[in-house]
Amino acid sequence: MRRLGVVAAVVLSAAAVVPGADATTASATPVCGGLDHLRIPASVMSLPTTGGQVEAVSVKTSVVSGQTVQYCQVDADLFPVDPAAPHIKMRVALPYGWNHKALMFGGGGYNGTIPDLASNVPFGPADQPAPLARRYATFASDSGHQQNPAVPPSLDGSFGVNDEAVRNFSAGDALKKTRDASLFLIRHAYHATPHEIYFAGGSTGGREALNVAQRWPDAFDGVISDYPAWNNLAEVLDLGYLTQVLSRPGAFPGPEKQTLLYNKVIDACDGLDGLKDRVVSNPDACRFNPRTLRCPGGADTGPGCLSDPQIDAVIAMSTPFRWPYRVASGETQYPGFPFLSGADMRTPFLGFGTTAPANPMPVTSGYGMQYWDQWVKYFLTRDPQYNSLDLDPRNPGKWLGRISYLSTIQDRNNADLRPFARAGGKLLLLHGAADELVSPFATNDYYERVRDVVGPGQTRGFLRYYVVPGANHANFGTPAFAAGWDSLTALERWVEKGQSPVNPVVTDLAHNRTRPLCEFPAWPRYRGGNPDSAASFTCAR
Repeated sequence: MRRLGVVAAVVLSAAAVVPGADATTASATPVCGGLDHLRIPASVMSLPTTGGQVEAVSVKTSVVSGQTVQYCQVDADLFPVDPAAPHIKMRVALPYGWNHKALMFGGGGYNGTIPDLASNVPFGPADQPAPLARRYATFASDSGHQQNPAVPPSLDGSFGVNDEAVRNFSAGDALKKTRDASLFLIRHAYHATPHEIYFAGGSTGGREALNVAQRWPDAFDGVISDYPAWNNLAEVLDLGYLTQVLSRPGAFPGPEKQTLLYNKVIDACDGLDGLKDRVVSNPDACRFNPRTLRCPGGADTGPGCLSDPQIDAVIAMSTPFRWPYRVASGETQYPGFPFLSGADMRTPFLGFGTTAPANPMPVTSGYGMQYWDQWVKYFLTRDPQYNSLDLDPRNPGKWLGRISYLSTIQDRNNADLRPFARAGGKLLLLHGAADELVSPFATNDYYERVRDVVGPGQTRGFLRYYVVPGANHANFGTPAFAAGWDSLTALERWVEKGQSPVNPVVTDLAHNRTRPLCEFPAWPRYRGGNPDSAASFTCAR
């Protein structure tokens, strides 16, 4: 059952003004008409707002996961304290035949749009219904700002000029405000509070998942965090360094060179798990040396080799970046990306792009380079004309104080999940070993920090962490292994029945094959038999 904290009690109290709003009259059919233009009191939210209001209500019928689902869609605005700050735009889907559960979706990149409430959880399976098709009440928000349509999706950082908007996004304040307001609306619609409340997100949404578990341990019964960008500022500094490296003359490896590197890494490391299947299942054993691809004399002589500047760039991308100063969050480094153990920098949109970084930043440059450019312009300098190539993250000069301050907002996940564990919360944590945008090495580090703080035995009591070989960021493009796992059912069983995951299996949605999900640091070793069956693998260390 959901844990009722102070704010939940306020929600119940505020909802109690609805005639008949008690447990004996709980309904599985939403009362949509009563929500139209409903005011959302500031008192139902634990963080400061000036309240909110429902802006639109409509009854929709959609095909979700092959099922026809009728639901009430509620769009609302939550109003800021600072009149100059943007509203938080949020949405709730209230299905007919409600299962008395709720799920919040996290966002991606810089957010700015409301996630699709009919979508599945990250790394969700193709053969299992999405939460709305399971008759969950689903909800989400744009995290407190609206995407500029002239900027590539999830890459608009212009809201960073406003402090309240930064806290809503980076510190996660919008998450709690949206959660509290959504419970208020659910209560009004069904005359009941959900039995369980879950959260699911990947990338920025994965960071948000860890954020809610840490900051508001009573707010969610279970959390799914996939490929989480949990140490956001640390990664931004690494991306800034790589932006400078890749902008140097001749340093950027174009698409043909990226293909060369990827194929050579796979050729060298694919069989280290006992099976040649284009998936590097034992990335820790993969020690590919990019200098073996050096062009004669180190000059760029064509697509079949790497020049010295390109080799230096690949090494910089694949090794830890450390900065020689202190920041308030205590972070000291970002561990680099797995391009020498199976990640593919060619992934459309999320990879390292087809052209070198420049000023102004091309939309054909890497996603991370564009993310850095927006961060420098709006979060750090708050000067849209600032040339992000001029800022050296190793020596930021007068911007060091601002970087240190932002680190307390963007990197506030301190791995102390003991309150969440004590409250009965459960956490499923997943990352693809071939992630090209958010390093799995960073999530490895986060998990080990949790174990250090909480203790190994107690950590297993509420947390499972799985690394999926060959999986990339959000299954974009054509990953070596397009991961699909019914993590929501696994989480339900753990939260509602006390049944922790046992020998879970992940499916490659693109190649119709399965592998065991091995608890980190284990990995799937082939032991013989059908190479497409998880039963032919064992989790090795």
